[in-house]
Parts: sequence; structure tokens; C-alpha cells
Amino acid sequence: MASEISPKAEISPKAKIGDNCKIFPFVYIEDDVEIGDNCIIFPFVSICDGSRIGNNNKIHQGSVIAALPQDFNFRGAKSYVKIGDDNIIRENVVINRGTNRDGCTIVGNKNFLLEGVHISHDSVVGDYCVLGYGVKIAGDCRIDNGAIFSSSVVMNANTRVGRLALIQAGCTFSKDVPPFITAGGKPLEYGGPNTTMMTHAGIDEKVQKHIANAYRLLFHGKTSVFDVINQIRDQVPDSPEIRSIVEFLEGTKRGIMCK
Repeated sequence: MASEISPKAEISPKAKIGDNCKIFPFVYIEDDVEIGDNCIIFPFVSICDGSRIGNNNKIHQGSVIAALPQDFNFRGAKSYVKIGDDNIIRENVVINRGTNRDGCTIVGNKNFLLEGVHISHDSVVGDYCVLGYGVKIAGDCRIDNGAIFSSSVVMNANTRVGRLALIQAGCTFSKDVPPFITAGGKPLEYGGPNTTMMTHAGIDEKVQKHIANAYRLLFHGKTSVFDVINQIRDQVPDSPEIRSIVEFLEGTKRGIMCK
């Protein structure tokens, strides 16, 4: 089915737009843009060079996709924003493209970005994530699948958040937040396992108890992260979830919150 494109939209003839899209008046789309099928682009959205947008996305008023990086290292290189399928991007969301040549900012599938979210250059958001009102993600960050950010969270550069983690409202953090936990406060503190989301994701109750034990070792022990990794391997029964915790801890560069 042909797309429904308002004559009041300004769209480059070089842009590639899929089937059955609806593009409202006053949308601005530049040359090097690819949009998949069944997307809805509401008024006053700007989709800039380097945008690669999948299918079934809704992008609401005032959003800017593939804005130039807010990075002093940017020298005009050709770079990208890649957005998967089935995302809801609400009003005034800004997503910057990568800084260096062929660099890429990535938003996966089935995410919900609420009003005023900003995702900076070269960051990666997985699938099924929720970023609340006014969340700010700095450059080179990584957010794994199913993470939830409440309103007004600030995630500083080069930081990671693990799978199914919940960040409570108003937090600012500069160290990695491991998977399966709740974190909140100023400074950021461990709030316990995220049992609600783990249950929703089908993680067995016994495994949830093992995860809680792993985090007792991490957050209530007096040893280094290196020693905690060895303790988890020695003392906590193995599972894919426990292995993912160990891999996350091993991969930290900024350090782990509260440590």
C-alpha cells in the first residue's frame, strides 16, 4: 500500500520511504534517510541524514532523529542512527548520530521513549526498554534489554546498565548498574533485586534467590569486585543469569555502582 505523505511535508526525493507510512504536515526529512514500512511520523519531526529507521515505528511531534553529535570530537564524518522496529518515540526526543566515520547510535526494538528523552552519540539501547520523561543518556553508553529508567534520570558517559535493571527517578550516575536490580537515590544505592521484572520475564524463583545471593556478596561484602566475581563462581549455583552477572562485572571499565 502506498504511503500517505502530506504535501506540506518537506521530504528529499533521495530519501527512501517504505510502504503504508503516514507522514504528517511539516515533517522534515533529509537526503540520506531510510524509513521502513508502516511508520507514522507526526508533525514537526526532523529526520536527518544518517537515519535508518525500521518498521512500525511511531515518532511524535518535535522529535529529532540523527541530530549532529554534541561532541567536540565531531568533525563532520558520515555516521548513523539505527532504529529497529515497533518503537514509540514520544514528543521532543533527540537522538544524536555517531561521532566518528561509520559510528552509530542504536535503538533496538519495542522500546518506549517518553517525552524529552535525549540519547547521545554512539550509545546503544537494547530491546523492550522504557526511558521515562526527561531521561538523558550521554555518549557511548549501553543499556541492555528490558531496562527501565524512571523520570529525569541522567546517565553519564561510557556507562552501562544491565538487563532488567530499574533506575528510580531523579538519579544521576557515572558507574555501571548491574542486571536484575533496582537502584535509586543520590548517590545511587542498591535497592534489591528487581523481582517484579524478573518474574515477568519468566526467571525461576530459585534462580531469583541465587541472584539475590550474588548481590549480597557484591553490595554487602567488603571485598573488591575481582574477589566478588570469584566468590560468586564458588558459592552461587550456575545459571545463564548468574553467568551474565559475572560477565557484566568482568566487563566494567567505569566501575560498579556503590563499589
